[in-house]
Amino acid sequence: MMKLLTSLFLGLTLVSAPVYAQNSPLRLEIDEGIIEPMPFAVPNFVPDGPAATQFANDISRVVAADLTGTGLFREISSDAFISRVSSFDAPVQFADWKAINAQALVTGAVNVSGKRLTVRFRVWDVFSGQELGNGLQLAGTTDGWRRMAHKVADQVYSRITGEGAYFDSRVAFVSESGPKDQRLKRLAIMDYDGANVQYMTDSAAIVLAPRFSPTGEQLLYTSYESGSPRIYILDVGRVQRRELRTQDGTMSFSPRFSPDGRSIVYSLIQGGNTDLWRMDLASGQSTRLTNTPAIETAPSYSPDGSQIVFESDRSGTPQLYVMAANGGEATRISFGQGRYGTPVWSPRGDLIAFTKQNKGRFHIGVMRTDGSEERLLTSSFLDEGPTWSPNGRVIMFTRETQGASGRATLYSVDISGRNLRPVRTPDGGSDPSWGPLQN
Repeated sequence: MMKLLTSLFLGLTLVSAPVYAQNSPLRLEIDEGIIEPMPFAVPNFVPDGPAATQFANDISRVVAADLTGTGLFREISSDAFISRVSSFDAPVQFADWKAINAQALVTGAVNVSGKRLTVRFRVWDVFSGQELGNGLQLAGTTDGWRRMAHKVADQVYSRITGEGAYFDSRVAFVSESGPKDQRLKRLAIMDYDGANVQYMTDSAAIVLAPRFSPTGEQLLYTSYESGSPRIYILDVGRVQRRELRTQDGTMSFSPRFSPDGRSIVYSLIQGGNTDLWRMDLASGQSTRLTNTPAIETAPSYSPDGSQIVFESDRSGTPQLYVMAANGGEATRISFGQGRYGTPVWSPRGDLIAFTKQNKGRFHIGVMRTDGSEERLLTSSFLDEGPTWSPNGRVIMFTRETQGASGRATLYSVDISGRNLRPVRTPDGGSDPSWGPLQN
């Protein structure tokens, strides 16, 4: 197993040294560098009966796509296979997989009984001839076969890399269609890879900035259906929503849940001034957190709920600030050239992602929570609005192309700045919010 892990990260520039723990596998924390993706093989899972054949093929293909999409793995084509896996319990011919340079091997079997779907799988270190962990069995329904595939891929990914899982998750976003001067925007939810898109609102009103609750069961978003921005909360399962009432004669926007899901923080415009407020969801009572002549917006909680990072122009240009969750004095953390906005705290708690505008270009970047070690991950005509994967390893954001069409598309990038790739959606997409792992 150690050889497998070492080969995966061969050639990386490591920010921290390998960490060894008694009776635990080797794990490496990687922040930057260039790697040669690990060659791996996923033979089609073995079907237990004709009814399972298509599911077995489809599940193995999604597992392979999930792993390849990380940029850490390179799938070996089945055309190169010497061995064929026809039985889940048959001994693995490791010599045949070594011969085609497969370093990791995933084998599986699928059973279908009515609507019940069962998947068994194993992960193998080809060079050592050892199984990584113990084989697992997952059960679900045939309708949820893609989720089953993502769960398998999550297990494989975590066992090889030591990183947390993120494939079995969903993303809320704004689906955009129509010409730029008549753009229709609907709230939508999809699997992390763009599959299973569901529309939560119609196109009658402009919607912005959906934000998942910590459990993934609710969404906050801003709607302009009344003519001015108002905050709504939506039950994802029932597709029912209600307005969160704020003070009369005000405009509210840019909401985000607290880590415990009991309150939200948001921006409110009152008397021409924009400040941050916190609302208790049970009582509906709001408390003012900032009180300055500046524009204070885009708040985001730290994972432990003790602090809030936000955007403010109190220094003359939009910059990033951190303050206690109950308000009080704020500390500026951004000092580079340009304008900073849309900060989001990593679920790991160690980094803050942000949008930066400088010299006519937009960037997605990350910095430490004290503002140190700023790194820009992207550069484009317009990149904005980062959101973190559940394991804090990948960032998704909006990229808009230059020109009359101005199409917005979702992209993702690793926190090392590697593996920049588009995320497929039926139409244009913007304002992504990556939800938690599903139960």
